[in-house]
Amino acid sequence: MSDELNKLNRRDFLKTAGGAGLASILGSAAAFADPNAPKLKEPNAPAAKLEQVPRRKLGKTGVMVPIINLGGIFDIVENQIVLRKAIGWGVNYWDTAYGYNNGNSELGIGKFLAKNKDVRKDLFIVTKSSGAGDVKEMENRLQKSLERMQTPYVDLLFWHGLSDPSKLTDELKAFAKSCKDRGLIKFYGFSTHSNMAQCLDAAAKLDWIDVIMTTYNFREMENPAMQSAVDACHKAGIGLVAMKWQGKGPATEPDKKLMNHFTEKGFTEQQAKLKAIWKDERIASICSTMGSVAILGTNVAAAMDKTKLTQADVDVLKEYATATCSGYCAGCEQICAQAMPDVPVRDMMRCAMYHDSYGQRELARHEFASIDADIRDRLMHLDYSGAEAVCPQRLPIGQIVKEAAIKLA
Repeated sequence: MSDELNKLNRRDFLKTAGGAGLASILGSAAAFADPNAPKLKEPNAPAAKLEQVPRRKLGKTGVMVPIINLGGIFDIVENQIVLRKAIGWGVNYWDTAYGYNNGNSELGIGKFLAKNKDVRKDLFIVTKSSGAGDVKEMENRLQKSLERMQTPYVDLLFWHGLSDPSKLTDELKAFAKSCKDRGLIKFYGFSTHSNMAQCLDAAAKLDWIDVIMTTYNFREMENPAMQSAVDACHKAGIGLVAMKWQGKGPATEPDKKLMNHFTEKGFTEQQAKLKAIWKDERIASICSTMGSVAILGTNVAAAMDKTKLTQADVDVLKEYATATCSGYCAGCEQICAQAMPDVPVRDMMRCAMYHDSYGQRELARHEFASIDADIRDRLMHLDYSGAEAVCPQRLPIGQIVKEAAIKLA
């Protein structure tokens, strides 16, 4: 087969694989160059010993976790096969939340564990107290989560979506200790996709935060404040998990240039974005929503692939981050909050991101519905010029929020 024909076939395959979902990526570039290269085996037989996803230590917990983990935002009740396939490849870190898919994510895990009781000891299950405003609500949600998942404990409990570090109180510390003492959880921490650097900096000074899941991608890798905060947590022994790893904004012309650069090398922009994070050994794992076996398989293949990014590849990602920064919300919620204290601007920007950039429309509608009805009714009539004037990214906040409100109402 000629080099030109081989390249054409590879491009066609990339295009087809891209349709599997936003999180899908391809396996080893070498596998495309060599038609006789071994293919990634599927774990059809539970007893079969397959190649496993690489692992890293999750901070001071000492637990070794896969470098890619299963985000359970999808309806796991209807996708039981994904859980079985994940175990076969060593993806035993499962991340879910009380509110994911109206509880169907946790119910799906419970359905699986009820039929496969012997696998619980080999899993690292994480959940989050979605919507909890105080420790009493966290306790209630945790108890409900345990009931749904049919497990007496979770390995890690997160405060869901922390944006204000002042909420890391002694009362919360006492709650985490109580949960550990009662055997309900092994470790405690929080997730954050707003004011990330401030939250990480505050946590690094505490002695009771075990793990943090934070927005982290090729864009945040260029943010000095974020890099300093990540380093502080790493030195403090806090395990770090990346989410929102694609760093997506609205589709732009630079997207085509980025895609072309990596497809010419035999892998996709998604694979490059994952590999950029894996280069940072302070990050233990990347959380990715993988609602189908196709997406799971392609992510697993990327994790097993030994191809590393060159400096030229890293430079392309940096150039892309600079060229598209005006279309990406960086999560600096405190700035928007000062300009519009009574409007959840960051929440609306996140709803727009889920809907437009990631195609997670049901999640976007669920998040939108959680906003107070009186505020939702006023979104179309507010003046956003104050927030736009102070936005470091110069985003057209008013336009984005109003368009999202129309789509999600």
